[in-house]
Amino acid sequence: MLREPRELPHSFGRHDAVRLLIAAFILVAGLAVGVAPDLAPTNSGLAAGTVASAAVRAPRDAVIDNPVETQAAQDAAAAAVPPQYDYTPQRAATIATSQVAALQLDVAPVDAAFSTSKTPEALQAALATVLPSLPSSARSILEGLDAAGWATVETAAEQLLGTVEQSQEIRDATTAPTLVSQQMPVGLSGSEQQLVAALVTPLVVANSTYSATLTQQARDQAVAGVATVTDTLKAGQVIVDQGHLISPADMVKISYFGLDASSTDWGKPAAWVALGLLVSALLLAWMWRYRPEYWHRGRTLVLVGFIFLLVALTEKLPAGRAWLPYLIPTAAAGMLLTVLLDAGIGTVMLALLAALAGLVNGSSLELSTYVFLGGLAGILAIRKGERQQFFVQAAFAVTLAGVAVIGVFSLLGQQDMTGMLQLSIAAAGGAVVATVVTLGSFAILGNLFGILTGSQLLELANPSQPLLRRLLVETPGTYHHSLMVGNLAERAAESIGADPLLARVAAYYHDVGKLANPLVFIENQQSGDNVHNQLEPEDSAAILRQHVTDGVNLALKARLPKPLIAFIPQHHGTSLIAFFYAKAREAAAAPLGGLETKAGRAAADSVDPKPFRHSGPKPQSREAAVLMLADGVEASVRSLSSRDEATIRAMVTQIIGERLADGQLNECDLTIRDLDNVREAFVGQLLGMYHQRIAYPQNKIVEIESRRGRGLG
Repeated sequence: MLREPRELPHSFGRHDAVRLLIAAFILVAGLAVGVAPDLAPTNSGLAAGTVASAAVRAPRDAVIDNPVETQAAQDAAAAAVPPQYDYTPQRAATIATSQVAALQLDVAPVDAAFSTSKTPEALQAALATVLPSLPSSARSILEGLDAAGWATVETAAEQLLGTVEQSQEIRDATTAPTLVSQQMPVGLSGSEQQLVAALVTPLVVANSTYSATLTQQARDQAVAGVATVTDTLKAGQVIVDQGHLISPADMVKISYFGLDASSTDWGKPAAWVALGLLVSALLLAWMWRYRPEYWHRGRTLVLVGFIFLLVALTEKLPAGRAWLPYLIPTAAAGMLLTVLLDAGIGTVMLALLAALAGLVNGSSLELSTYVFLGGLAGILAIRKGERQQFFVQAAFAVTLAGVAVIGVFSLLGQQDMTGMLQLSIAAAGGAVVATVVTLGSFAILGNLFGILTGSQLLELANPSQPLLRRLLVETPGTYHHSLMVGNLAERAAESIGADPLLARVAAYYHDVGKLANPLVFIENQQSGDNVHNQLEPEDSAAILRQHVTDGVNLALKARLPKPLIAFIPQHHGTSLIAFFYAKAREAAAAPLGGLETKAGRAAADSVDPKPFRHSGPKPQSREAAVLMLADGVEASVRSLSSRDEATIRAMVTQIIGERLADGQLNECDLTIRDLDNVREAFVGQLLGMYHQRIAYPQNKIVEIESRRGRGLG
């Protein structure tokens, strides 16, 4: 049954409701993925070491123990404690006794030299070998002493060493020369003092060493004596002023009041989900209302949802950034859907994505306008993407539209000159990215979701394609018929707004099944012998029906796209093979006097038409319906003996009327107005194909042929 434009294919039923709920749930669930970052708790931005963007004030009165300031006071007290040493008088006496004993041991050879040497020469020789570390100046003094002088020096050295080690705390032995000179006994000559100093100084050692344990104990005592530091704040008192650096001590006060606590902003996620639900519902409702063929085709519905979700989530990624949203290739959504489906759904998709883009970027009217108008320019320029030059044109169109939008809003004060230049560069980059994405993915998506693209159709229309080449060589009559049907179908499809390229290419392949048995079809019978004259009508009908099955099999082996293969059974639908059905009726009525008798007519009516009908299905699209009509019209008009306009128009009207009356157009979206346009397109094309030619005189024909033979014409 034919429908008028915008008439619903059927009422919204339970099946549609289930499909709507599932599709809406998937879309909203996908959009909810973009909410996850917004639900993450956000920090106030207040942290030690950062600059306060605004004055931070105490919300109420409070007395706060400040561990940071307390720790600072404790650290200062600990730092003030000097290093602790382990000096005691007892330890000093012990060290003194030990060092005096060492001195006595060192000078024992000197004592022996003075006690055993009998002559001055022997004494000098003995003294020359003792105390090897003694400086030469001190050794000269030693060699000049007698036994009494040495006894005086030795006694003074022992007394001096004991006094130095016991009289005071020695932390560093490097102070030995000073201590020795300060404690030098009186009554000695200068040379004797020098010799005593040389003997004692090397033996002066520290009697007090640094003690880490004592030092830590002293520091612990100092820390324990520090009281806890508290801060008294009044409500409204400034904790940190605007522009000031936040210290760790300030953060104690800020944290006490909870001013740095993380928080979750539920407003933005809720707005995103709510608008996403509205947008998804509108998108699905539009498809159900105006594109029922997409609504009921699951793979196409998935494609639309996939593109919508992918671009919507991509829009949300750079939210809040100045120029990055302009680099997002949102225009690719509209161009992809235009190339794969049609411009209508591409435009609707862009409008909905523009609303989402504005929401996630601070309710930006500029960005919404940029997304919609830029994408619309791409849709207008790319057409159906049949040629690569259309993609280049689309890139320029998207760039120009985007820059124009940015310029307009800059004039309204939204951007300065630098900002406008930056956004314009980003817009150009986004246009290029969108075009590259469209060019690189439309063929992949088309194959994945079973959608024919313009470039695929152009490739399939190439005469060098294997199946078309076989048609030309093996079935020239069928090949010529397919070309004629293609011309008719293309012009008729164009007249009703259907896809003319799809209709033409489908016409080229609709009869490929005749390759399996070419000679049973009249257009391929060169000798004039018709094999059907020797066959029963039922057998002939079965042979004709078989070419549909053979065509599907050949197309599958040749890996033709499935949407194109669907035209092969649909171009006949469930139509009646009228010639052989009529022949069967005549054969049944003949023994009973023919169709002129009542008994003959009854016998003819008893013939079952089912074996004479094709298996279908009926045409499911406008292009398939146009192909069915073009196929019938071309074959019928070719059989006419007279091809003037009145005869052709009558035949075209008859064929269309028969298909309409037989219910073959019940499952496609053709209107009465469409059929009128199709009829006029057929008549115009056929008149051009079968126009009358001038009848040249015989001698003129001979002259023309002669010129052609000489290569002159």
